[in-house]
Amino acid sequence: MSFVVWRFCDGKAGHDNQTRGLAEALARLRSVEVVTLEPLSPVAALRGLLLGCQPGWNACPTPNLLLGAGHRTHLSLLAARRIRGGKAVVLMRPSLPLGLFDLCLIPEHDAPPVRPNVLVTRGALNRIRPAALNPHRGLLLIGGPSAHFGWDNAALRQAIATLVAANPAIQWTLTTSRRTPPDFLEGLAGMADARLTVVPVAATGPDWLPAQLARTGQAWVTADSVSMVYEALTAGAMVGVLEVPRKRASRIGKGLDGLIADGWVTSFLNWQGGARLRRPPGNFNEAERCARWIVEQWLG
Repeated sequence: MSFVVWRFCDGKAGHDNQTRGLAEALARLRSVEVVTLEPLSPVAALRGLLLGCQPGWNACPTPNLLLGAGHRTHLSLLAARRIRGGKAVVLMRPSLPLGLFDLCLIPEHDAPPVRPNVLVTRGALNRIRPAALNPHRGLLLIGGPSAHFGWDNAALRQAIATLVAANPAIQWTLTTSRRTPPDFLEGLAGMADARLTVVPVAATGPDWLPAQLARTGQAWVTADSVSMVYEALTAGAMVGVLEVPRKRASRIGKGLDGLIADGWVTSFLNWQGGARLRRPPGNFNEAERCARWIVEQWLG
């Protein structure tokens, strides 16, 4: 018997990555049919909640689970449960009261309350799976300015040059994100050589990063790209963090400091001071852990 999962996607790659990761982890445990849907407009979702109907869903198989990440999906999750049934699972802290959902998967850095329907996660869920890693391949994952972090092109380029020079046996691949300032890549052009390949984010697809992490021995990630830190940890790579200026104290920064203090990742400053880059001290696969909880509680 296949369990039916409705997955609401708001078009944001980060949110899609989380729900796909959970759906794929469920599919490794049970036979699962996944239906991917766009969230309703707020007006349509409220109408569905009030009237109990949504014609566009009539042809879809009856769901066992409803998954959504991102504020635009929240009302659709509740409307779908009201109209077609199933358990509503929200990823990340919702904008609506937690008690409205059957299960809330919330990263620990968001300080979720202790509740029966809250499962605390270490970072956001992702699609990455543990892999056999190649110690002669390295990955540089570059983000950009954000609400919590600033940017320093010169300092970051110098850190990258130091890493490449210190590891002559490693073939490096560097990629960017949509937030990376254009002038960062322009200034990096002179550094590219036989051991450093630059792949701009525009040249990558949804499966590019998982494929790279599956064969990367070590990954260095800018501190603003916390989701990529967790993806690299899930792959089992040795993970380093490239510092960028912090605008202010934040729960994101505090969570990253906790990973450093607990030995999951190594900061660039500590590495420069002699600290060794190490493999994660344990298994790190939150999508699989959450999928197992769902199967044991609801689908067993």
